[in-house]
Amino acid sequence: MTLFPGVVLLVVTLASCRGYDLDSRLVDQDGLMPADRYARYGREQAQEIAIAREFGHARQGSSSDQLSKQAEAAASYARTLPDVADVKADPRGLVLTVRFKSGWRTMVTPMDDGKRGAETVGLPAKTSGAAR
Repeated sequence: MTLFPGVVLLVVTLASCRGYDLDSRLVDQDGLMPADRYARYGREQAQEIAIAREFGHARQGSSSDQLSKQAEAAASYARTLPDVADVKADPRGLVLTVRFKSGWRTMVTPMDDGKRGAETVGLPAKTSGAAR
């Protein structure tokens, strides 16, 4: 009978351990406002949604190598947008940190809503660096 509390404690401890599958929790859009509505808030918000859509579209798998390639593809797309100052990828490839020229910094996770980045509402036209 003295073994019973120890067994119960062990079972409760093991049952409370979280899984390490962060991808499903990061990508899930349930409970958030629709992406196109958020994109209408401004140029930078539209670019953030476009980056998230390209990040989701570049999905290749769940190995660390594939996640890194996915993050690099999204970062390459982000660098083509006119207001993006710099982009840094999380070492595991699950999150991009994007800094805009205005100084606003945001974290972008993959979004797979069936649209590509170019289809985002309110996205400014791409401009070359010489025109600025």
